Amino acid sequence: MALNETSDSSVQATSIKAIIAPLLAIIVGMFMVILDGTAMNVALPGLVKDFNSKISVVQWAVTGYALAQAAVIPLAGWLSDRFGAKRVFLFSVIMFTIGSGLCALSSGVEQLIVFRVLQGLGGGMVAPIAMAFVYRLSPRNKVGAVMGMIGIPMLLAPALGPVLSGWLIDNASWHWIFLINLPVGALAVLAGVRTMPNLERQSVPALDTLGMFLAPIAFASIAYGVSEGGTSWTSTKTITGLIVGGIALILFVRVELRRKQPLLELRVFRSADFTRGIIVQWITQIALFGTMFLIPLFLQEGKGFSAFESGMSVLPQAIAAGIFMPIGGRLFDRLGARPVVITGLVFVTSATYLLSGISAEDGSRALILPLALLGAGMGLSMMPLNTHIIQSAPQNIVSRVTSLTNAAQQVMMSFAVAGLSTILSQRMKLHMKDGDQPLHALSSSFGDTFFVLVGIAIVGMVLSLMLKRPKKTSDGPENKKVPVIAEH
Repeated sequence: MALNETSDSSVQATSIKAIIAPLLAIIVGMFMVILDGTAMNVALPGLVKDFNSKISVVQWAVTGYALAQAAVIPLAGWLSDRFGAKRVFLFSVIMFTIGSGLCALSSGVEQLIVFRVLQGLGGGMVAPIAMAFVYRLSPRNKVGAVMGMIGIPMLLAPALGPVLSGWLIDNASWHWIFLINLPVGALAVLAGVRTMPNLERQSVPALDTLGMFLAPIAFASIAYGVSEGGTSWTSTKTITGLIVGGIALILFVRVELRRKQPLLELRVFRSADFTRGIIVQWITQIALFGTMFLIPLFLQEGKGFSAFESGMSVLPQAIAAGIFMPIGGRLFDRLGARPVVITGLVFVTSATYLLSGISAEDGSRALILPLALLGAGMGLSMMPLNTHIIQSAPQNIVSRVTSLTNAAQQVMMSFAVAGLSTILSQRMKLHMKDGDQPLHALSSSFGDTFFVLVGIAIVGMVLSLMLKRPKKTSDGPENKKVPVIAEH
């Protein structure tokens, strides 16, 4: 296939059927990367034993991967515009696949951590580039349906990661968590080379070197500081991460607002539609990812499930999400974001309310309805919100917008886990102090924490009332251009 980029108009599909092949190639790559993020957690106890190390050291195989992703996401948009979305996407999948092979060959924990960082550097760019690529390729009257399809791996992979990794560890070894990525990555690359069209490159100036330096420090440090807050908000690691990240973020914002074509286009916040959408998205992500974090923890600590058993128990959530994701996309095309997102958040609110009353003595069947409601709510709300945000931004900076939203998502995920860990720990201490039996104290603590998520979901539901369809010009919203500020 020729390496020269063609125009968007020459590759823009007229039907969903016309983009099935490239869409499948993108989904395979995304699924592999996202699944690996949750699969690793199950392997930690075995790695501690095999490497004769400590959990605090081995944990860096997870932390390093997440920080590498947070650091590289802001670069994805610029690289995509400069070198072409197809080329950078395939390069990212190749880097992730090579990193997977090296992880499987690791003979020590230090090697594993380094190779996991390499994985993260490749994997971090996959999702933002894929979302921008698919949006630009989609038929304009079917964009919601197509984005709903690509959202399926974003919800299924985190739920299936512990199931697959648990089975591989029980029946083989932790090495297979990485080895299985080799054929999958090769398939994604070969399919992408053959089916993914070349999209028009955006004109870009020389790389914003100061922004490139500040962005990884800002997002990675904040994500690290917030994640450490789950253990202690007053620890040296937490305070250092938040201070370094906060200063870097302030400097980064100041620098980017002065650039004619910055690394991340922050001036898009001038769009009221975009700003409303991303605020709702942040609150929704805390509710969604917070619930996804608490449920496996509750199953393992409260009910004594293994990682594999807890993964199997959340399958109703994954199945419901997979069913309702494309439905949410089609409804978005017909109705816009507001009614679909509100409906999804009603489901999420109902699910978290039901979960707040679950105790360790309840059977597994008591989880089926709330988990199914949670999956349905996630399926209805996640991609319509993403699509609304992209549509609210000027078309010529779509790749920068997906980089911005994915970078913010890393921070929101860390904030959800750290904040809820703190609440759970505090409630546990309070209930134990009141003389509750350990099992009852645990159930009550999880119930209290889930109830906090009820409030967060309600806030997101109320704010989603402000969502509006992006204003259309005669050429459609996608042809708007970002306002230019002279570079100082």
